[in-house]
Amino acid sequence: MNQWRKSIRIGDFYFDPLLLSVCTFLLIIGYIMVASSSLHLGLRMETPNIWHYPLRQLAHIGLGLFLGFCVANVPMRRWEKLGPVLFITGLFLLVIVLIPGLGIRVNGSVRWLSLGGIRIQVSEVVKFFAVIYIAGYVTRHKDSLQQSAFGLVKPLMLFAVACALLLLEPDFGSSVVILMIAMGVMFLAGARLSQFILLLGLLAVAGSMLVIFWSYRLKRVTSFIDPFKDPLDTGFQLVQALISFGRGEVTGVGLGSGIQKLFYLPEAHTDFLFSVIAEELGLIGVVSIIALFSILIWRTFQIAEAAEIAGQRFSAFIAYGLGIWFGFQAFVNMGVNMGILPTKGLTLPLMSYGGGSMMVMCCAVALLFRVKNEIAEINASTPKGGRNV
Repeated sequence: MNQWRKSIRIGDFYFDPLLLSVCTFLLIIGYIMVASSSLHLGLRMETPNIWHYPLRQLAHIGLGLFLGFCVANVPMRRWEKLGPVLFITGLFLLVIVLIPGLGIRVNGSVRWLSLGGIRIQVSEVVKFFAVIYIAGYVTRHKDSLQQSAFGLVKPLMLFAVACALLLLEPDFGSSVVILMIAMGVMFLAGARLSQFILLLGLLAVAGSMLVIFWSYRLKRVTSFIDPFKDPLDTGFQLVQALISFGRGEVTGVGLGSGIQKLFYLPEAHTDFLFSVIAEELGLIGVVSIIALFSILIWRTFQIAEAAEIAGQRFSAFIAYGLGIWFGFQAFVNMGVNMGILPTKGLTLPLMSYGGGSMMVMCCAVALLFRVKNEIAEINASTPKGGRNV
């Protein structure tokens, strides 16, 4: 295992071999499964082309890798200074997407902007900016955060504005993810446990009210409890997802041989890609994907711990925030597919089809590589100091 802990230096940049391997596997498996689940959709285009979605996803990955390269070459001290500006920019984008004629409506929600023919889901960009902002905040206001309730509440005022704008789209799932990132990072930064639990309870009550008093959200929860009560309407997505898992058994029906994706399972190449994996690759495929995400999150937290030991607090909380984001969003997506959580429109990181999601996730991983690179540089300059990760 030690060889996986050592950084590989290519030029002036230190790469983490384990992190690089896991992310590469997720990208490759995700692309193959997106192709498998979307070939038939190309036949519905005005100009039929079975390679429409696979080629677009390949372009998304290519653009994501290019943007990731740019992100990885920006020093962490620069990201720390940019944090507040980036988060305000994210709020501005959330306002723009709500302006009639600018935001793109899909399935009743206005969440996308079109840039150069590529749809960008604004909430994904805001998640990325939120990690940078909250990491900078807990670094600058360590004493205030640990000693007063106001230090805990102050950043949540901006996050509350972001969540309010997201709920207008509506996008309840992304608002929960953003709050989880903020709360998780502040907890790890040393927020008082009593104040943290109280605030978490208040947020849980607020979230429950948003479900109870909005009929379509309540319908999702009730259908999740017993999807087979109305399998052709409110429980349709979950029923079809569960059928996919049942058909896959241990080894799956074979790559490309699934039938649930053929107009039975809605959004098979995006939100429900994990169900296609379950049907075609079976339990082995499901466990493999869960294992890859587990390694990704574990390694992310290892890097965060090493950054903290090296005295790089901002870098540490960037890594903690990214780990919380990757882990929570992957857990929710998998939980929805397996019927243990109500249906939410969250993609599977680094795997699901989507331009904005893929490009932002590549940037997020690149930022993690930047953190690792700067720790390796510190350790290289002080061989007996720091921690070898």
